[in-house]
Amino acid sequence: MAQRIVIDPVTRIEGHAKITIHLDDAGEVQDARFHVTEFRGFEKFCEGRSFREMPVITARICGICPISHLLASAKATDALLAVEIPETARKLRKLVNLAQLVQSHALSFFHLSSPDLFLGYDAAPARRNLLAMAEEKPELARDGIRLRKWGQEVIEALAGRRIHPQWAVPGGVASPLSAEGRDRILAGLPEALAIAQRTLRAWKRALADHQEEARTFGNFPSLFMAMVAEDGTLEYTDGKLRFVDETGEILRDQIDPAQYDHWIGETTEPDSYLKSPYFRPRGYPGGMYRVGPLARLNVAKRCGTPLADVELAEFRQLGRGAVLSSFHYHYARLVEILHAVEKIRDLLEDADILGEDVEAVAMRNRLRGVGCCEAPRGTLFHDYEVVRGGILKRVNLLIATGQNNLAMNRAVAQVASHFVSGKTIQEGMLNRVEAGIRAFDPCLSCSTHASGRMPLRVELVAADGALLDVAERG
Repeated sequence: MAQRIVIDPVTRIEGHAKITIHLDDAGEVQDARFHVTEFRGFEKFCEGRSFREMPVITARICGICPISHLLASAKATDALLAVEIPETARKLRKLVNLAQLVQSHALSFFHLSSPDLFLGYDAAPARRNLLAMAEEKPELARDGIRLRKWGQEVIEALAGRRIHPQWAVPGGVASPLSAEGRDRILAGLPEALAIAQRTLRAWKRALADHQEEARTFGNFPSLFMAMVAEDGTLEYTDGKLRFVDETGEILRDQIDPAQYDHWIGETTEPDSYLKSPYFRPRGYPGGMYRVGPLARLNVAKRCGTPLADVELAEFRQLGRGAVLSSFHYHYARLVEILHAVEKIRDLLEDADILGEDVEAVAMRNRLRGVGCCEAPRGTLFHDYEVVRGGILKRVNLLIATGQNNLAMNRAVAQVASHFVSGKTIQEGMLNRVEAGIRAFDPCLSCSTHASGRMPLRVELVAADGALLDVAERG
């Protein structure tokens, strides 16, 4: 008889989800689905608030990547003000975004995925954790802690605190960087750079042990999207959108992020609170695309820093066109960490970085504003509409994890089809299915919201347990 395997919850990800694997009568995988089971709905309870509050409010969406929401929101409010922010503020925002990327990528690679990557997918569940890593790979575990700590210290030096800062504001940032803060960041930079290079070397040596996973963890053609500078260089904060196909050919380039909804459609599936965006010219679901570290390295012409550009050239040897396997998100994160550390150093050496002109002051001048930046997990959009008094009437948050939803579902099905058999179900098989999702590093608290009306079922139950009445909606 047909069977169903449920992995609930999916472990070592941010948020709550489950995976359902459907087997046919012969015990072979017929389909698999990734279900996001939590719902938050930040968009709806932001309605009625002043747009000036949004950077502070939306930074609370996530404790792992609050900077990403802080910056996308601040950029959307810049657009409502219709201001050009001061150059120092622009560079400081770039700096804090890079620090956010370092600490978040370090969390993903070292803390969430390294137990699988270095201890083995078939290791006992009690041993697949950071404590076991500290015992068996102490240098690697220590490097992960040190690198993430440094990224958070950069954020603190800029924004005053590491989590949920209130620093990016409409029109710029609330305070400049002090010389003491700059010197404190620079003092830790050589160690961060050494860790990034050391980890890349270790990971490239380990890749030979993961060839089966590289072939089967989300290895399929898709489109890729990311922001780039005008010359095609990797850009996290102030770029334009570029789409490429599986061969690396550019399909659309230099798209103004404010026009994102002309190119990206959003739909929903009944078994998940995560929306499913798609590239409009290809339709749904043919317009599946991926965002995040893998997409950024596929989309950009260069990183723009010397050490990272050497690594990027080597990374690209993994594919004939674009690098297609989602397993290589891990590799891409390490290249991006190296690039971010180099770029942080360049920005700190800029003469403008200690400037004190960091905020443009204005009244609301537009009724719609869109802010976009590259979050650790991919391109993030905040889209706000206000009434004339500056009160929000509509909010749309297009989150990176949601944009990967179609690809994550396809990856789960591919991994399950290759590794899972109903005849002999082993824990290591199911862990590989989870690991296929971990490669994307989803952040579900950021990304869950619904389109249309939420389904509702209310039951009236008597004291003896008898069902007296039922009311349903949706």
